[in-house]
Amino acid sequence: MHKRALAPHNLRTLTKEHYYDAGLDIAALEDTTIPARGRAMVSTGVTLAVPEGSVGLLWSRSGMSVKHGIECGAGCIDSTYRGEVKVVLYNHTDEDYEVKRGDRIAQLLTIPIDPDPYERVAELSETKRGGGGFGSTGA
Repeated sequence: MHKRALAPHNLRTLTKEHYYDAGLDIAALEDTTIPARGRAMVSTGVTLAVPEGSVGLLWSRSGMSVKHGIECGAGCIDSTYRGEVKVVLYNHTDEDYEVKRGDRIAQLLTIPIDPDPYERVAELSETKRGGGGFGSTGA
């Protein structure tokens, strides 16, 4: 797998606390208010090239989710994208949440993908579960 390509101005923007951490912490470029029970897009200033055959996924930081009710959404970065990475944050509380410049707001994971995982077939194979949806396995 090829290394990630990170624009020179981003070298201190993506960080890891520990070598084996799965994700890179991504920080806010500017102060932003996430309204109560609302959402906001937060600029990061990060531009990068996700390796071909991979996808960049933005995930919530567990501390923000548990302590503050702030979660990340809409975070799929294709290998062909070259624009700024922005983070959509959802506020699940009744109070506005203030993001400050430099706050770590999400995690960026780079995951390998199969670009052609499906083939068209006349019919699908049978399984015990079949078309059973939410809760159909007893949970």
